Amino acid sequence: MSVERWERLVEVLAENDGWTTAAELSARLDVTPRTVRTYVAQANAETTVVASGPLGYRLDRAAFAARAPRSRGTSPAARAARVIRALADADDGIDVYATAAALHVSESTIEADLGRIRSRLAGTGLSLVRRGPRVHLDGPESATRRLLGALFREEASRGMRGPDELRGSFHGLPAFRDALVAELTAAGYAPNAYALDDVLLHIVIAVDRVRHDHPIAADGPQQAPERPAERFALGRLLDGVIRAQFGTAIGDVELDHLARLLGTRAATRTLAATDAGERDATSSRAALVRAIVGRAADEYLVDLDDDEFIERLALHVDNLIARSVEHRPSRNPLTGTIKAAYPLIYDLSVFIMHELALAEGISVDDDEIAYIAMHVGAYLDRKRVSADRVRAIVVAPAYHDVHVLLVERIRHAFAEELEVVGLVDRADADLGTLSAELIISVVDSPTPVENFVRVAVFPTETDLDRIRTQVARIRRSRRRARLAVALSQYIAPELFVRGLRGHDPESVIRLLGARMIASGVIDDAYVAGALERERLSSTAFTEQLAVPHAMTMSARRTAIAIAIDETPIDWSGARVNVVALIAFSEDGRAQFQDVFDQFVEAFSDRTNVDRLVRGATDYPGLLAELARLMAP
Repeated sequence: MSVERWERLVEVLAENDGWTTAAELSARLDVTPRTVRTYVAQANAETTVVASGPLGYRLDRAAFAARAPRSRGTSPAARAARVIRALADADDGIDVYATAAALHVSESTIEADLGRIRSRLAGTGLSLVRRGPRVHLDGPESATRRLLGALFREEASRGMRGPDELRGSFHGLPAFRDALVAELTAAGYAPNAYALDDVLLHIVIAVDRVRHDHPIAADGPQQAPERPAERFALGRLLDGVIRAQFGTAIGDVELDHLARLLGTRAATRTLAATDAGERDATSSRAALVRAIVGRAADEYLVDLDDDEFIERLALHVDNLIARSVEHRPSRNPLTGTIKAAYPLIYDLSVFIMHELALAEGISVDDDEIAYIAMHVGAYLDRKRVSADRVRAIVVAPAYHDVHVLLVERIRHAFAEELEVVGLVDRADADLGTLSAELIISVVDSPTPVENFVRVAVFPTETDLDRIRTQVARIRRSRRRARLAVALSQYIAPELFVRGLRGHDPESVIRLLGARMIASGVIDDAYVAGALERERLSSTAFTEQLAVPHAMTMSARRTAIAIAIDETPIDWSGARVNVVALIAFSEDGRAQFQDVFDQFVEAFSDRTNVDRLVRGATDYPGLLAELARLMAP
């Protein structure tokens, strides 16, 4: 167990490029600081991979990368994976004694590994069969492949390079990926690069298993089943790329299985056909998606009325439903990032997915919701209005048309972030009298000017980066100022609770909900709605913050009830120190996006949360820490 624990410590350190304090590691690993020091010593047993200093601990990535190939087979988890791989490859099983000798461990160690493997196989359709010293894996080939895929993904998530012989057998995988993407694009499909790697894993496993005489056809009929035309076409496309890149024919049953995975996970029909320039037939669910998106737009006050957006989303929904029916969700590596960085878009997507689930009778996970959020977010980004652009004045004394060209360059570089509202072309202008959020000047100001950026007449990339930094700071300052005002209005003394220990997510929601009910903010129905929303997808948008809420804005007035504790509680896997139950009224919808997004953004910094937890021992302390946190 201790070996696995120090590996977990390394994984936590790998999430952060900077230093991590012993207190943070203790909280994440649920151990004492003394135990953290023990894990660090174990990690540094061969060479120093975890650096120590006044600021805590930091992973030396280069040292760990150099050590990983030598140490990756030493942990029980890694050794069990090697044994499973051997069991999957051997028709007649493995010999316990020979395996122990090959891995340079005792026979009792292999017996312990087999015990772990038996536990892991529960519910997979596979089992271990023992006859004397020989053990073999019993079960369908499809289950074996799912197990191999899971092992690969686990090792890849730990940063293991070349996790087993399987990956080493396919040095041409990058070329295969490029060829497959090119063929899909030419055939009128939009590849999903986030999900494609998972499909590639299935393809590689299929080719490897066929080469070793373990075809999936052995589980079912030997002839190819009837297939929809689109899946048949994808199968033919796959067959051509696999033959060309790997020199292997895998058979129609294998191709049908892989084509179904590819078509529902990583290749969506595009709106534009490749032959006559006409649109493909739209999804039969377009009307349903339009109605659901319309309700979401009304509820969240966003404009989603666009035919192309609806059609693209409907095509995605077709694949999503196919995956759900087969209980094969598509993994999304950006789920955590999307939840933390775009909480409102994610929440709107929860609403859409909930409506889809009710209409289609399906269930989905957070990864599928995140894909919906990517569609919504991409559309909203394209449609982003100019209201949030920073107003700037450019100061550049006239000389021929140099000053005009400078303005054009700035406008072109910051079309969506900056609005140039004036050009001052005199050298004697008093910059302190100019009325704008940002002054961009080619001349120095004789007196200090707030939000001033000095640039060259022909601005360099460094000049543009300085402008970009100032624009981001001004926009962040705007948002924080609005949030600070909103929070002071929304959090009343009776809505602050110090202490979370002994609670689970439901009881915390009920606790804060009771405070709001007593204050006349909401009713029991709102609390029920917040609990229903929590069941759809965790509202732990960052590691330390949960923001439960209902999906309807039915509060009598907008308010926030907040609970804080220095000891975190488990919130669907996240260790949460701050819980904020947010209730919005119908007339507070205009403030919803700013408050929701910026509240999550402000609390995404662990240092901010730690300071709030320490300082907010009472209501005045809460207001003081919030004022500091929200200060521009």
